[in-house]
Amino acid sequence: MTETAALRKQSGIGIACTVAGAGLLTTSDGFVKWLTDGYPVTQIIVIRGAFILLPMVLLAWRLGKLDTLRVRRPGWQLLRALLFTASVFLFLNGLRFNPLAINTAIAFASPLIITALAVPLLGETIGWRRWAAVLVGFGGVLAIVRPFGESINLYALLPLACAVTGAFQDIITRRISDTESALSVLLCSTIVTMIAAASFMFDGTWRMPDAVDFSLLVMTGLLSGAAHYLLIETFVRAEAAVVVPFRYTALVWGMAIGFVVWGDIPSGLDWLGILLIVGSGIYIVHREALRRRASA
Repeated sequence: MTETAALRKQSGIGIACTVAGAGLLTTSDGFVKWLTDGYPVTQIIVIRGAFILLPMVLLAWRLGKLDTLRVRRPGWQLLRALLFTASVFLFLNGLRFNPLAINTAIAFASPLIITALAVPLLGETIGWRRWAAVLVGFGGVLAIVRPFGESINLYALLPLACAVTGAFQDIITRRISDTESALSVLLCSTIVTMIAAASFMFDGTWRMPDAVDFSLLVMTGLLSGAAHYLLIETFVRAEAAVVVPFRYTALVWGMAIGFVVWGDIPSGLDWLGILLIVGSGIYIVHREALRRRASA
């Protein structure tokens, strides 16, 4: 097999992992949205987290890679984990009130925020094209949130705040990626999130799930853990510029699940906002890839 054919094969595997990971993660979010009608978000987070951690540790042990779970920079890991915890609480609470696809679309504004923050926090130079894409993307967010008039969607601010905390979280991930493995980052973040959620265990809102709901709670963890593993694997297999655009297939999954289960249909402004956010996000990834190739 030639080098070009091998690269194409790896890229194909990376794209397949991305699409599958996005589908599994969105399906997990759909289960969470269904469960928020009867259970507090904190209880869902704890049970889901347990079934993310258990398969992950077992897999690392089975493959003889327990060393990949070692934490080498605990301070940065803790800060990232706290931001991850805030992101999870904001996103899952947003699922209670927003259609699945809308909640997911707004959370995808994170790359726009990362680009804007890269100048003051990472010292990067951002060209006018990427700044224009950021403004277009935020225009899409405004189309969904509609901050003026009677049609304002205040609940859309929850996934938007999730996108902000997620952006800071991803910037820290960049800083520690040279010493911390993806599995150790996921391990620390999941544990801290579970501890934060478990602190609400005695507030009187938790209740014992029946067999069906417990099986759904278990599925949220297993699906989410499998999704994160696949999404991590994508960056091992292929360049970010190749696979990142396919993460937006999560919106297709979200629209399909939202329509079948809840009958959700985005409005005209919602469609406009989704297209602007997705288009600007993909363009930013494309420009970033071109910049890296030029500097290389």
